[in-house]
Amino acid sequence: MPIPTDHVGSPSGNKEEEAIKPAMSANDNDHRGLLPAGLADLLPPDAAREARAIDVAIERFAAFGYERVKPPVVEFEESLLGGPGAALASQTFRLMDPVSQRMMGVRPDMTLQVARIAVTRLKHVERPLRLSYGGNVIRVRGSALKPERQFAQVGAELFGVDTAEADAEAVLLTVDALRAIGVAELTVDLNLPTLVAAVAGGLKLSGEPLRRLRRALDRKDEAAIAKALDDRKAIDLFVGLLRAAGPADTAIAQLKKLKLPAAGTAEAARLAEVVTLVHRADPDLPLTLDPVEYRGLEYQTGVSFSVFALKGRQELARGGRYSAGYPEDGVSEPATGFTLYMDAVLASSDATSERPRLYLPFATAWSEAAHWQDKGYAVVRAVTAAADTRKEAKRLRCTHALIDGDAVPL
Repeated sequence: MPIPTDHVGSPSGNKEEEAIKPAMSANDNDHRGLLPAGLADLLPPDAAREARAIDVAIERFAAFGYERVKPPVVEFEESLLGGPGAALASQTFRLMDPVSQRMMGVRPDMTLQVARIAVTRLKHVERPLRLSYGGNVIRVRGSALKPERQFAQVGAELFGVDTAEADAEAVLLTVDALRAIGVAELTVDLNLPTLVAAVAGGLKLSGEPLRRLRRALDRKDEAAIAKALDDRKAIDLFVGLLRAAGPADTAIAQLKKLKLPAAGTAEAARLAEVVTLVHRADPDLPLTLDPVEYRGLEYQTGVSFSVFALKGRQELARGGRYSAGYPEDGVSEPATGFTLYMDAVLASSDATSERPRLYLPFATAWSEAAHWQDKGYAVVRAVTAAADTRKEAKRLRCTHALIDGDAVPL
């Protein structure tokens, strides 16, 4: 892959590049701080907030029997991008492994790696298998709504069962973790990305009519649905699906009124069962439904969902049912799970991880630190003498200073 010339000098003698070199070297420190688009340093206190939020989420997963795994940052391309990973091939950075001389990919999503672990390293472990994970991923491009190319993911996956109970567990555990982190007033948007395909298959729709139908559904355009199809019953059916969006209970009732093909009826019944289970466990959790949405959910094979905070627009988490493994090799099993997007989660969280900072004057005994740390302070020990304890404590961004044996607020 060519190295972008706006990041390095060129031996070709390009005059424009040569012209900017003196400007760069004149302010070298600023230049060193520049990062590629979509990448950013996470600074205090945000780095600590993220780390603590990740710990909280992983602990909630552990409380429900999910065991943590830690996959590598890079792995062989054929493993990373096999099966459902093919959907993220265009978002994957690639590099040559100088040891094996094989192509490797930098992970664009950790779910793919956890699925690989489940169907290979842990294939003999009894099912259902519950795994959790946390780490950073990087993608080739951001999006208009999410320009970041590197971000932290935390999530959990349940392998080996295909039941509504498992689908509901994924939704409820997502909500549990977000609330534990400090995000309140959540709403869950449910999707069934396989429903349109199931209904279209039952009606023998394919080729160009199906493509036009998909475009019409994406635009939520009833008139375009009528133009895409010739059959009046099919038009009414897909318009009915389009209108069956909104609060989950109302949407489910509308779906039940539609005369869907057998496969579509089974899909809708599964979704209704999941809604019932989630409502039973958390009656006050707002649930909405869009039965024709599938963009961004192409590799999902059943009930899927996104979670938002009522006061924000960013997607906090996404999850749903998929086929884990490598169907092309005859190795796959049912799975469901979810991922929390930590940048969006922290932007919506009221929780803080900052502890009060206590300044310990020069020559304070090391053993004193533990006493104050047990009280919840982060201690900042002076390593040089200061004439004014209060002034020095404020300079070091401390909230308190140890004066005459007491933690004095500043």
